[in-house]
This record gives sequence, C-alpha cells and structure tokens, in this order.
Amino acid sequence: MEPCVTIIVPIYNAEATLRRCVESVLGQEFADFELILADDGSKDGSGALCDAFAQSDSRVRVIHKENSGVSDTRNQAMDQARGRYLQFLDADDWITPNATKLLVRAAEEHGCDMVVSDFYRVVGKRVSPKGDIDEDGPLTRERYAAHMMEDPADFYYGVLWNKLYRRDIIQEHGLRMDPKISWCEDFLFNLEYIRHAETFFALQVPIYYYVKTEGSLASQGLSISKTIRTKLMLFEYYDQFYKTVLDETEYEKRRLKVYRFLIDAAQDGATLPWPLGSTRLGEERTQVHSSALAGEGFLYETFRERKLMDYYLEPAAQKNGLSLSEADLLLRLHRSGSGTRKELADFAGLTKSGLSILLQRLSAKGLIATAEARAGGSEKQLQISFPATAEAVLADVEKAYEDFETARLSGLTEEERARYAQLTSRIQDDIRSILQ
Repeated sequence: MEPCVTIIVPIYNAEATLRRCVESVLGQEFADFELILADDGSKDGSGALCDAFAQSDSRVRVIHKENSGVSDTRNQAMDQARGRYLQFLDADDWITPNATKLLVRAAEEHGCDMVVSDFYRVVGKRVSPKGDIDEDGPLTRERYAAHMMEDPADFYYGVLWNKLYRRDIIQEHGLRMDPKISWCEDFLFNLEYIRHAETFFALQVPIYYYVKTEGSLASQGLSISKTIRTKLMLFEYYDQFYKTVLDETEYEKRRLKVYRFLIDAAQDGATLPWPLGSTRLGEERTQVHSSALAGEGFLYETFRERKLMDYYLEPAAQKNGLSLSEADLLLRLHRSGSGTRKELADFAGLTKSGLSILLQRLSAKGLIATAEARAGGSEKQLQISFPATAEAVLADVEKAYEDFETARLSGLTEEERARYAQLTSRIQDDIRSILQ
C-alpha cells in the first residue's frame, strides 16, 4: 500500500545534526509515511547513518548519489516518492511530533492543495515563532498570492520545509527544482506550484524548527554581479507569476507592490543574537521532567494526564492567540456550562480571582459572554454563553480534546477499551457516591 506522505530529506555532510532530524520524523504521531533520505555524496558519516536508520525502520528509504547539489537531490527523491503528499525537511532542522498529522489533517479537512505552516526560528539556544497569514479557513490562489505580495522575500513563502504539497499536481505539471540555480530555487518551485494549485490553508501553529545560520548570498560565495543577475532573474519569474494569477486591471493596481520584490531584502538573511520575542529553546512547548514520567501512583497518573491534555491543547492555543490557561478554561466552560464562581473555579483548578481574570480575558477576546443570575436564595449562578465568533476556536479546543482521548487509549484493543470503560464507570460511581 502506498504511504499517505513522502517526507524528503536531502543530506550533505550532515552527520552532526542528522540523527536529531530523522528521529523527529520517526517519532511522528502520524505514522503513514515513507522517509526518503537522499545522500548527496556526503564525505562524512552521513551515508552510513542513513543506512542504519533504514535497517532499523522499514519506512526509511535511502538514496546514495554523487554530489550534484540540493536541487538535483530533491528532484531524484521526488522521482522515487510514492506518497499522496510531499513534505520536505533540511537535515540540520527538525519537526514537532504532531507536524505531519497537523499538515495532513488541514489538507484533508479543507480539501486544499497546499498547506503552509508557522515555524520556529532557532538561533543558538533561543527560539521564536514565525508566521505571516492569520486568516482562518481555506484561501484562494488570488488571496494567498495577495498575502505573499505584502512580504515577498519572507522565508514563510519561499522555502519548502513549512509546506505540504500534493504529489499529483507536481507530477501532472512536471514541476522540479532548477539545478542551475543555487539560491532561491525553493521560491521558484513554489511560484510554479502555486500557479497550478487552487486552494491553500495557513496552519497557524509552529511545527518546524529552522536552525538559523549565515545564509546570505555573499556567504555562499556568489559575486556581486552574479547576485544582481540572480535577483533580476527571480524578479522576472515573480513578475510573470502575478501577470498569470491576476487579471490585467488587478495587476496594474498592484504593480508597485509586485515591484517591491526588487528592493525587499530577504528578512531572514541577517543573523541576530536572538530573535525578538524569543524564549529559551525547550521552553516553547509543554515539557515533562523525567521523574514525573517514571513515577507510579495516582498523583503521577493525574499529572501525566494533565500534561498530555496540555500537549494537545497547546497547538489550538497557539493558533488562536490564547495562553494555555485560557484555552483550558474555554474548553472546560464549553463542557461544564454554568455554575457558581466557586464551582467553576474548582472545576478549572483555579482560585476565584484567577477565574475572574481569565474570564475577563476570554470575554475581551469575544470568545464568551457572561451574566449572573440568582436562583431562589442560593448563590449567584454565572451563566456562560458563546458568541458565533467563538465557533472556530471552540472547534479547535474540542478537536484537541478528541486527540487527547484518542492518544490516551491508543495502545488498547477494542476489547480492552470496552473493559476499561466498564471499570472506569464503576470507579466513577464509587467516587460520586463518596462525594455526594
């Protein structure tokens, strides 16, 4: 059976970082993929490391070839790909455990031809999220191109590694990298692909760790004259792309923005001590220390379940500009409905003042509406309602909860799940009888 996704990693003398890259792929929650490690004539131990991975995991395929550059290496890997979708990594980078799952889910739920995601920029021990499109829902080709026009030299649009492609579109139109170009060949490939794609989706969750290194044209040894010629050639492609995507009237209205490409420097070309808004690497995602993972007993079990819920809720929070605490409370409110402030605070594991602060934040973001009512002589009940503007966010946090439940029971057979449900129900009955 053909895999759903082919993941391609071109490799040249990447022994120092290759293990981290490959292990991040093999550790994906989404398992229906093949991994093609394309060794471009490496002179270090990269080739042997590729073969070792292939021997230990049947999903790994290795290409050994003479050195011909990254474009030709990617082309040869695409020629051998069998997946419905293509995903690319660079050998010095790595991906989050849910990366492929989120890309495929977005492509299939929205029926789109390309998914583009946010990513993390890594500079030394610092990391910062990077994205560009904040629209939710599918985008037309024209709408996606309009976003790209606002920041044409941004890596977000130019690179391959934060995107998911449909292989049938690539095959049907014979799309390949141009081996004659040693800079921005990814960008040209993307322009050609976009011309043949119709529907796009921006995944507003960082799933890729891009290790920032010196990457300017000068550092690649290109002369000033060759740099100028390369940029002019790229602009000709870029200009022609918009003449194809836009009608004549629309092109004339936006021509100045198109020409901005000539003066818009590649924003990721300069290395900063650390990106603005960065955090220490390792602190950007939910972590669980080893003793808590290994501990036995109810307290450790409840702690790990909470961390697992945080793990799946975190992407939904990131996508919607929420803190993890805000996303968690939104989910709990959606499931619990109304109650006194004390009851809701208890259910959410918060103090009453902490609950009030988060309620104010969610209300200010238009995700909830609150009203207080007194039932008889009892304490005031806090009535929670959800405006239509909250529907997409609620869908995201509920999907996170579904993923949590699926992951929690993923190692059980159907029979074991049924038995577990029966035992859990009996335990809950015991707990309810004691707490009444």
